[in-house]
Amino acid sequence: MPFDPASAGWEAKRRKDFPDTNGPIWEKLENGARIFGFLADARHANDRGVVHGGMLMTFADHSLGELMLDAVERKLCATIQLNTHFLRAAQVGEFVECRGTITRQTGRMVFMHGFLSVNGANVAAVDGIWTVLRNQAR
Repeated sequence: MPFDPASAGWEAKRRKDFPDTNGPIWEKLENGARIFGFLADARHANDRGVVHGGMLMTFADHSLGELMLDAVERKLCATIQLNTHFLRAAQVGEFVECRGTITRQTGRMVFMHGFLSVNGANVAAVDGIWTVLRNQAR
């Protein structure tokens, strides 16, 4: 039986932008921290039948970016660097989760680190840098 995120306490965050074309992206609180997830399906697969690395990077960029927005009071921002280390393949049918933390924050720069995992096993490690573009909220 396929994994049902809603029955596991996840809430779909539907939007009308790029992340939703790849989602839905699911979200929940775990020990006070926001975590994100997506259920990998056939449209996320590469020609070898595993989840495409570009999808994992898109998901990481969105998830860590959301955490960054929380840290800067939802001000407009942009990713300026995203490093991804693939550790193992994610399979179609698996639920991929992202957990991230801020490792450093300056006036306009936020440095983040995170992991993508399936059933507690890491599939990717991600580090990124985001910048605040304006003081205007998104």
